[in-house]
Amino acid sequence: MKFHLTRPDGRNLFTGYGPGYLSVNGTRHENSLIVLPDRIAQWEVDSFEALDEAVFEQLAKLPVEILLLGTGTVLRFPHPRLTQAVRNARIGLEVMDTSAACRTYNILLGEDRRVGAALLLSATDQPGL
Repeated sequence: MKFHLTRPDGRNLFTGYGPGYLSVNGTRHENSLIVLPDRIAQWEVDSFEALDEAVFEQLAKLPVEILLLGTGTVLRFPHPRLTQAVRNARIGLEVMDTSAACRTYNILLGEDRRVGAALLLSATDQPGL
């Protein structure tokens, strides 16, 4: 699916997604990402099963008020004990499939919210696998 939105003030915006890729500001990415309004980082987590307490401790350090966790093509919820660090940092965590997280990020960004997205794009999301 492609989006046709104007980038607000040069901030990062999802411009498309599909099987095996995410597009931010028109640039295609074929791996898991952390996207913030002002930066994009490769996310070394490549599957839902790789999510552990240490991953969420790192995510808790992001300068956001809302963190969207995209779990790939299937919505899956991490165990609450894993996400404790995010709650302790007083960051709202919303879990959804990756395509919904892309859409929600764009909406929240348009509302000038301090939002971030940690998006899984695992091997099972790749076409033909």
